[in-house]
Amino acid sequence: MSERVAAVDCGTNSIRLLIADLVDGQLVEVDRRMTIVRLGQGVDATGTFAPEALARVFAACEDFASVLESKAVSRIRFVATSAARDVSNRDAFFTGVQERIGVQPEIISGREEAELSFRGATTSLDLPAPYLVADIGGGSTELVLGNSDGLIAAQSLDIGSVRLTERHVTTDPTSPAELAAITRDVDALLDSTTVALAQARALIGVAGTCTTVAAVALGLPQYDRTAVHHAHLSADHLRQATTWLTTSTRTARSAVPSIHPGRVDVIGAGAVILQRLFNRLDLNELLISEHDILDGVALSLA
Repeated sequence: MSERVAAVDCGTNSIRLLIADLVDGQLVEVDRRMTIVRLGQGVDATGTFAPEALARVFAACEDFASVLESKAVSRIRFVATSAARDVSNRDAFFTGVQERIGVQPEIISGREEAELSFRGATTSLDLPAPYLVADIGGGSTELVLGNSDGLIAAQSLDIGSVRLTERHVTTDPTSPAELAAITRDVDALLDSTTVALAQARALIGVAGTCTTVAAVALGLPQYDRTAVHHAHLSADHLRQATTWLTTSTRTARSAVPSIHPGRVDVIGAGAVILQRLFNRLDLNELLISEHDILDGVALSLA
């Protein structure tokens, strides 16, 4: 027996949809898509969703609703993460999504976000344990340490590609002073984490920042999900990609087909988070996974 389910993940920068058949507790992918909506636009400064950001989300929801209907999905789970935790006008977001998708969004905690990311990223992987999953989003970064038995420790940190870019970056290219300010914020929160990073014997990077950095590091002529999924990035490849992403101009980044236009402005700050985290681990490489919280949400419907 199988059941067709759908997961929607609305984050600070993007909204994503996964439709899959659940077969014996495993996912068989039917459709996966992503739209950059920048829901977190200005949230760090204003504490509210901007009207134009909500409009972008609702337009994407209308597109998703058509796909969901055509694929005959039986159950849907819609989760919202960092940006939606921080705002005063979340009711407008709830109502708009309910009207278009037909389900009420769930604002999940940082802990649950971490657990879902871990489950999605590590299903069917054979890695030395414990392993650390890093989900670098637009508004927050989830760190999860665990093994085949489950979680050992998890924490959500308020550092993300959109949040740090809006807070610090005003020049093009990013100035050394701005880059130093981003690095200070990242290091301060990594210093404070309760997750025992030194225990990690493998690092798995998930979500758009990590997959985009991987595409740049691999020199892909265009984004190729198959090439990125389970790619191993050496320390040198990561460092070279981070250096270029943080020192290049917006025009130069825009000319790289493997960087989604919606990530061009914020990928530098996201790369800093990944690099500073990697620097704290006694590892020679990291593994990139295209499976993440979206897969975890779908699996939670089993």
